[in-house]
Amino acid sequence: MTTCLWFDRNGEDGANFYVDLFPNSRIDRVTYGPCDWPAGSEGDVLIIDFTMFGRSFQALNGGPFAQFNQAVSLSISCEQQDEVDRYWTALSAHPDAEQCGWVKDRFGLFWQIVPEILPKLLADSDRAKAKRVMQAMMEMKKLDVAALEKAAAG
Repeated sequence: MTTCLWFDRNGEDGANFYVDLFPNSRIDRVTYGPCDWPAGSEGDVLIIDFTMFGRSFQALNGGPFAQFNQAVSLSISCEQQDEVDRYWTALSAHPDAEQCGWVKDRFGLFWQIVPEILPKLLADSDRAKAKRVMQAMMEMKKLDVAALEKAAAG
């Protein structure tokens, strides 16, 4: 199964950006469009097959007919705060869209940048602890590991 990401006409830029940013990523194939495709001209890039984090994706230069929205996001699990910070800085292009670890990149794609500890804290059998963590998270834009752990500790 391959996730296809619909871009206006900048799918190659998007794929190259993601491949440069994430480990275990590469461009696998570039397909050029025929003369009569609606989003471009003959010889323009139509599809970019690429691997991101070891998973298959396609970037489709489909034209302005569809836009990314929050209904679909890509989630990155981060081991430490420095990884959260790195991806946040690289991906966040729309500060108005930031909330609870979510960002919107310059291509309009939504991402969740989540420290690995968060799901563990939210699933804790001490439901009061989990509630404190959830409340702390709801107040954040970029997730802060130390603040989440502090909330868990009470």
